[in-house]
Amino acid sequence: MNWKISYTSDILKRDALAALTVAAISLPQAMAYALLAGVDPRYGLYSAIVVTFIASVFGSSSHLVNGPTAAISLVVFTALAHFDPDQRAEAAQAMLLLAVMVGSIQILIAVFRLGDLTRYISESVILGFMTAASIQLGIGQISNALGVRNKGTGDQHLLYRLWLTLTEGDPINLKAVAIAAVTLVLALYLRRVVRRHKLPQFDMIASLVLVAFGAFLLGWTVPGADGKAALRVAGAVPNSLPSPSIPDINLNWIPELLSDAFAIAFLGLLEALAIAKSIANQTKQQLDYNRQILAEGLANFIGGFFQCLPGSGSLSRSAINFQAGAITRFSGVIASAIVASAVLVFAPLSRYVPTAALAALLLLTAIRLFDLNRIHYTLKATWVDAGAFSVTAISGLAFGLDLAILIGVAVSILLFVPRAAKLKASELILDNQNVVRERVATDAPNDGFLIYDLEGELFFGAAPELNRYLKLVEQEADRRKIGHVLLRLKRVRHPDVVSLEILEHFLKQSEASGVKVWLSGLQPDLLEAFDRLKFREWLPAERLFPSKYDEYSSTIDAVKRIRRDLPAPAGNTVPYEELSYLA
Repeated sequence: MNWKISYTSDILKRDALAALTVAAISLPQAMAYALLAGVDPRYGLYSAIVVTFIASVFGSSSHLVNGPTAAISLVVFTALAHFDPDQRAEAAQAMLLLAVMVGSIQILIAVFRLGDLTRYISESVILGFMTAASIQLGIGQISNALGVRNKGTGDQHLLYRLWLTLTEGDPINLKAVAIAAVTLVLALYLRRVVRRHKLPQFDMIASLVLVAFGAFLLGWTVPGADGKAALRVAGAVPNSLPSPSIPDINLNWIPELLSDAFAIAFLGLLEALAIAKSIANQTKQQLDYNRQILAEGLANFIGGFFQCLPGSGSLSRSAINFQAGAITRFSGVIASAIVASAVLVFAPLSRYVPTAALAALLLLTAIRLFDLNRIHYTLKATWVDAGAFSVTAISGLAFGLDLAILIGVAVSILLFVPRAAKLKASELILDNQNVVRERVATDAPNDGFLIYDLEGELFFGAAPELNRYLKLVEQEADRRKIGHVLLRLKRVRHPDVVSLEILEHFLKQSEASGVKVWLSGLQPDLLEAFDRLKFREWLPAERLFPSKYDEYSSTIDAVKRIRRDLPAPAGNTVPYEELSYLA
């Protein structure tokens, strides 16, 4: 598909219809995720306006929709947990500072073009994090669904706080339980209706509106004579758009929020890029990852000055945007405008939205995030995947989501480096069919020369393996009194100073011992490194055979050249023209 398209009225229509569907789910999600983060619902709505708008304008993906997400809201809750419940104003300011810090980190990642590093974060780590997040999300909403206030402090473990709430807290509010149950049933039923009739995904917003209206008619959300309602409500949202403001920065908060800022920054990028890649695989859109990372950073950084909850790419809203037929990023811009309009018109009605209804929607979100089939598949795939998933998931439940993502990143790196450091070396022969292939135990060795193929990453982690293989080649040449060694380097990648030093030492040592080393399949990056290090000043150019892509490989060229240096064997020899290579 050609993404450089003229914007037509038909495209505008499709973007607008998709945006309307996205906005319908953004409203309840934004309020629910703010509640999940422990802050005023308006900050979630503001994020669904500003963060969505900025990321859509500057992003690369045509379908990614940014804004508040469940996983990031959980980490925000953890970051603000040390504030007492009566310090809501300070917690809000800390949240805004956190958004600015997150945006700054993401912008720096984009500026230094480190976006490609995110591909080294295992999908198993992301799945482990999301699994822990879904469990914490569900546990965290039990008290709201039961209509009781949380007990304990944010420094205590989530499960211990739940125990205190259930054993020492207020009596269960049966009206809240009824509201939560009705919301769940209604949302599930409406989702089936939406899918059956292929309607816009209005199930969540419709469930919330219907339940809120019913609770109002019953008088459960209307304050009585004592000023209290039978149900806790989400709280009033001012019918005004977010305005610029500078957070009240307390320097003591920065070190306390730093680890959480890094966790949210990495998590946000992983979420956004994973979603964007997934959709791009279907649309064949070419993504600019660093541009998308910059958009994520700008959205959070600017959002921090517009009273926004930190955000990222939303899986549900992005999938809906794509499935509803959006064509360009302008659908995100329209969606943010619709949310802004809704805030201006309907914001005062949020005081009648029961907290239990929002909790029910979050419980449903938690269930949908818990991908049991994918977990089962990952655990059965490999021990590496099972280990990465388990460590991240257990860390999330034991130590919190902020540390879990950092532990998961560390696990990915620790698992990646040893695997990337694995070099493969194999001896090749010229067989009776005049084909150069890997030697097996029953094959006779080449007469007068050795051919070895190296494959893998030539970085410092692979240095011991490279050194070991070259020693074995050296010993084999000495044992068989061989004067010519051909190294095929077509499948080695990313040479660094350590591997180049080892290779240089091997070449010079072999020359000193009377063995000529020939190099074939040389890739441009390796040849450029040879030129920078002046290898050609002491290594004859005739022994270097750059990689070729025609039917005659550089390895065949090298074999031909080596055989000219060999003494003529008794009997017939294989004509050079009949040599071939089996890759």
